[in-house]
Parts: sequence; structure tokens; C-alpha cells
Amino acid sequence: MTTPTSTATGRRWGRFALHYVEMIIAMFAGMFALGMLESALGLSISHDRQPDLAYLLMAFNMSVGMAVWMRIRRHGWASTLEMCAVMFVPVVPLFPLLWLGVIDGGALMPVAHVAMFPLMLVAMVRRLDEYAGCAH
Repeated sequence: MTTPTSTATGRRWGRFALHYVEMIIAMFAGMFALGMLESALGLSISHDRQPDLAYLLMAFNMSVGMAVWMRIRRHGWASTLEMCAVMFVPVVPLFPLLWLGVIDGGALMPVAHVAMFPLMLVAMVRRLDEYAGCAH
């Protein structure tokens, strides 16, 4: 038997999980759409020759996708910019390792991308009421 409280809690976490999935989809949509546009315009940056710049451009593209979706969902600018910052945070410790030759561009991309997912969750938990649908 479910209680009204447990049902409300389940809906709350369901909205939170849905928003997390939406953020991932928006992130990839921005990355692919803007990446294809850059390629079509001849503005692509080589991941092999300039992995740091290529990563920053990719993080920007992902941020645009997420920011657009978050603003459509009526999130505030503070939470939108926090989520965008999460796309750039993983490279703070990784860029020095890249520049020192400890890692290469082939390692930079997957490590940074994997780090984004838990960092997105941290940003979302920080504003749980907003991402669980209670602050809209």
C-alpha cells in the first residue's frame, strides 16, 4: 500500500530523473547540431592537433543545447549557468595533465565526458526543489 507521501516523493524523484535525462539529451543535441554546423562551415577544430580547443568548443556546444532547453523549461539564469559550467569543470584538472604530456587528447575527451555526468547530478541536487519540479 502506498501513502500519499510516498507517491509524492516518487513523483518528485521521477521529475528529477526525467530532468536529468532531458539535460543529457539537450547536451548531446547541442553538441551534434552545432558540431555539424561548424563542420559544414569549415570551422571544425582537430581533436588530434588541438584537443584543448576542440574540447572547449564541444563544451560550449553542449552548454548551448542545455541552456536553450533549461530556458524553455523556465529555469533561472543561475541554475542554467551552473549547469553550463559543469561542461567546463572537468578540464580544470585535465588540461594541465594534457599540457604536461601525462595524458593525450584521446584520454581527455572520454575522461572529461564521463566526469560530466556525476557533476551534473551534483549541480541538480544542489537545487533539488528546482530540478524536482517544485520551483517551476
